[in-house]
Parts: sequence; structure tokens; C-alpha cells
Amino acid sequence: MTVKPASSAIAPGMPPRRPGARKKRRSFWGFLLLYAVSFCMFFAILFSIWFYLTPWGADLRYMMADTLITTQHRDWAKYLIGSSALEERVAAYMKQFNDMGDKPDERVSEPAVAVTSPQKPKEPYEIEPVEGKGFKGYIVYINDPTKLRVIVPNRVGKGEKVTSMVQRTGALLGINGGGFIDPNWEGNGFQPEGTVMSGGQIYYNDSDKKTKQHMIGIDKTGRLIAGNYSANELLQMGVQEAVSFSPRFIVNGEGQIKNQADGWGIAPRTCIGQTRDGRIVFAVIDGRQPGHSIGATLYDVQKLFLERDVVIAANLDGGSSTVLVKGTAGAKPEIVNKPSSEYGERYLPTAWLLYDNPQTVLNKNIWEGLDIRKIDPSKW
Repeated sequence: MTVKPASSAIAPGMPPRRPGARKKRRSFWGFLLLYAVSFCMFFAILFSIWFYLTPWGADLRYMMADTLITTQHRDWAKYLIGSSALEERVAAYMKQFNDMGDKPDERVSEPAVAVTSPQKPKEPYEIEPVEGKGFKGYIVYINDPTKLRVIVPNRVGKGEKVTSMVQRTGALLGINGGGFIDPNWEGNGFQPEGTVMSGGQIYYNDSDKKTKQHMIGIDKTGRLIAGNYSANELLQMGVQEAVSFSPRFIVNGEGQIKNQADGWGIAPRTCIGQTRDGRIVFAVIDGRQPGHSIGATLYDVQKLFLERDVVIAANLDGGSSTVLVKGTAGAKPEIVNKPSSEYGERYLPTAWLLYDNPQTVLNKNIWEGLDIRKIDPSKW
């Protein structure tokens, strides 16, 4: 059987094939791909030169590095500025924070005056939405600081969500508090860092009572105390509620952070301050959520506070811990802001809660009798 070759005849109405047309089309797309790749490489080279060899690129790199330093991915910052520069950056911040905390607070040497302004609103708190370049959040005014308590979890071995604390104790409002040890970055929050005080008693202290630490507290009259203080000094000053975190960035009405570059990166923030008329203010700033809020530097928060006549202010635990909770009688508490944690609201060791009658609140010391040296936070 003989197989006939395929016909090369052209169907009626069809134009004749042009030799090499398909080859030309392939050449065109190949050229376009080569052009696109070359353009991307050229742009990448230009960007790398700008990013690594110009002062403007260095500013961006260090801002990005500072942002990573405040997250669980701190080690990634070495790819931006190098390992040695990362260590130097962290050490420089720690020294800067210590220096900022050592500056004398002129108010401490003056007689404390309770907040008794006749113009004070009857509402226990006010919430003001705020926003700036790249961030959104809230300023919270507490009109009677003596109504605030530092609340701790109700069971050993794990922290507690602020919504749970608010509901369990009948609080009007709740905001996250001090720092904690979290080696796996899972936010289980049972072991605090530094010192915790509630009701005028020391609940937790990871050093001796003579060692100064970064402290944020409120005394019997409602005066905010922030800076480097020992546990003994806090007791002598009549401090009732206190947690540890840093830095103190406003003192004597003057901002200590000089520019955005020293603002410790962009992140969700929780900060506390006190106005000249005695009200406590919190800043609760969302972050790490493109399209909603990227976050703020401490310089941004400092500016917000100074615009509201804040005379002393300090940083609280931020990042994934940042949360603002409103209590509702007979209903589930409402989370006002948008926390950034991918795991949902974090379990924390401390929170600032507001009450109508704080003296009636039961706040058991869950660390009493525990040997803190034997706590292994990595096994929670």
C-alpha cells in the first residue's frame, strides 16, 4: 500500500503561507522577553546602587531594619544592614533608652496633685480616632487615672486575652500593658519582664528591689511615673500600678526622640502619657496591615502626644499585643482597633483596665510562691 504525501494545496479562500512567518513571530516574542528581562535587571541594578550606596537609600534601609527589630523576625535585619551593624543598632537603642529614662522628671520633686478639675467630663473615658501618614488608630483619654488597675491572668501557666480580663472583672475598658518573655514568638504571655505592681503591691520582680529598670506606673494621686526606677523607689513613691517597658520618650513636656530616623521603626504601637491637666492618655495605633494601617514610629506618637499637651509619656508593649477593648455590661467586650496578630488576640501577662470602683476588683497574684527561675516559657 502506497501512502500519498500530504497535500500542500491551499484551501480555497485562504491566503498563501509566507515562509518564515512563524519564525518571525517567535523572534518578536523572544525579543520582547529579552527586553523585559534586560529592563528589570537594569532597574534592579539602579535600585541596588540607590538602596546601598546613597544616603537616601541608607535612611530607608535603617528604617526597614528598625521595623524588623521590633518583630519576631529581628534577625532578618542583617540582610539590610549587616550582622555587626544590627548588633550595634540594638545596643545603641538600648543605651539611648537608658539615657532617656535617666533624665530627671521635674514633676516627681513637686507635691502630687490629684486630678480634680471641675471641667472634667463625667464620662470615665473618651476615645478619639486619629490617623497620620500610613497609620490609623485611637487616642484614649482617662479622666480619673486612679480608676486604672494593672490586671494579671487568673491561672498559672498562660497569659490571658484582654477581652477575657475585661469580661471577667467587669472593666469599662482594657488596653495591653507591659512586656513579657516569648522565646517562640507565639504570644502565650505568662512570664512578664521587669516588675509588675497592682494595688500598691509587687506581684512580680525579676531582679532585686534595688536594681533600676524601665518602669511605667501610677501613684496614689493618679500621677504617671515613668523612667528608670527600682522596686524600692516605686514603693517609697506610693506607686500603685506598674509595668515594665521602654522607652520614656517625653519628659518635662519635651520630646526625647529628635526625628523619624530615631523612631524605632514602623509598627503597631501602644503608648501611655499624661497631660498637663492630669488626664492619662493612651495611643493605640494599628499596623502591619496594608490598606488599613502600616504602623507608626515613636516619633509619630510623640508628635500626637505633644499636640495634646502631654508632659510625660512612655512606650508600652506594641506589635501584635496592641489592643483596645471596650467593656459592655451583659455582653461580650468589643475590640475597638484591629490587632495585627495572625493568630488573633494575644495572651498577655498584664493589661491596664479601667473601673468605676477599682478597689472592689479581685486581682489574685498568680506568680506568688513561684520560683521564676524555674519557669520555662518555651514550654507553655
